[in-house]
Amino acid sequence: MNGLTQLLGWVDDRFPLTKLWKEHLSEYYAPKNFNFWYFFGSLALLVLVIQILTGIFLTMNYKPDAAVAFASVEYIMRDVSGGWIIRYMHTTGASAFFVVVYLHMFRGLIYGSYRKPRELIWIFGMLIYLALMAEGFFGYLLPWGQMSFWGAQVIVNLFNAIPVIGPDLSVWIRGDYVISDATLNRFFAFHVIAIPFVLAGLVVAHIIALHEVGSNNPDGVEIKKHKDPVTHIPLDGIPFHPYYTVKDIVGVVVFLMVFFGIVFFAPEFGGYFIEDNNFIPADPFKTPPHIAPVWYFTPFYAILRAVPSFAGTQVWGVLAMGAAVVVLFFLPWLDKGQVKSIRYRGPIYKYALTAFIISFIGLGYLGVQPVTPLFTLLAQILSAVYFGFFFLMPWYTKMDNAKCKPEPERVTG
Repeated sequence: MNGLTQLLGWVDDRFPLTKLWKEHLSEYYAPKNFNFWYFFGSLALLVLVIQILTGIFLTMNYKPDAAVAFASVEYIMRDVSGGWIIRYMHTTGASAFFVVVYLHMFRGLIYGSYRKPRELIWIFGMLIYLALMAEGFFGYLLPWGQMSFWGAQVIVNLFNAIPVIGPDLSVWIRGDYVISDATLNRFFAFHVIAIPFVLAGLVVAHIIALHEVGSNNPDGVEIKKHKDPVTHIPLDGIPFHPYYTVKDIVGVVVFLMVFFGIVFFAPEFGGYFIEDNNFIPADPFKTPPHIAPVWYFTPFYAILRAVPSFAGTQVWGVLAMGAAVVVLFFLPWLDKGQVKSIRYRGPIYKYALTAFIISFIGLGYLGVQPVTPLFTLLAQILSAVYFGFFFLMPWYTKMDNAKCKPEPERVTG
């Protein structure tokens, strides 16, 4: 034990290991009233680790070559020892990542975790979301199946709608005039090297920013306002370790039970995690009857299709799709509510948030359906609700202040 203490002291003289442990775990005081919704941040970190580890093993046998990419995936599935479970963990992990991130973002919406002084945490979180979307898009082409090939073709062609630079930009992204071997190689490089580095850096920045200002809680009360006069420890705070590290283990166990249940018994998840067409090699001369992106992109794809093309161009649809993501960055400044948590907000915000969630789920469903006049009309209505939630927020949150309940001085438990 004495030798271990000496080794730790030697490391601390050269690297702030103990200091980091204390600042971010054992002496980082988090609100004592965290609930179910606070599992998803740590679960997102867990899924990131799963994706990195499984991705490393997949790259050992995957070949980013248009001639053999599909065959190399089949080789992983059939001939590599344990390859099938590694691949299914990676494909299931991709969807699981977006599930936990969407739930993590929803928690921010209900408890006002984007409000002052946590604006920068929210911005880092949104940048992580953008990086995840890029990572998912670049990885989607790699199996070189029919749906991944044509899905990438459709998405890249959207850049053609950008005035002046659009055609050249789409060629630059593809590396060719069509989706080809050059596209596969550059998408592989972005998926395996570039985006993971960006993602890891943003996650670190997100956590550092969070620990600088402190975690939010279901009451929206700043626990740093009430500290012990002697120890300066927040009266409503408890050390993150061991209390929340142990609590998070419960969430991890439940998550892994569901995760591996899907991996072992339903890895395709009804065609939402792995589409049927992706079990067919990519064929540039045979277009699938219905092309749709993977499920976590479909709300934005539905918004794109809801906007009619003008003069044969989809530029307004592309702008609407981009605006649907960008507007999330401005949420801290759009919300004019006097309280943070939905526990104390008035009814208008609760109705608005409910309508927003319904619109997002509805758009996600419509994004995987074929285009029909009825579905297009529904997508236009839900798109209006989606944008209305943000653009009308400064007005309805001010109106809602009259019916807000007063926030407590201390957390309620």
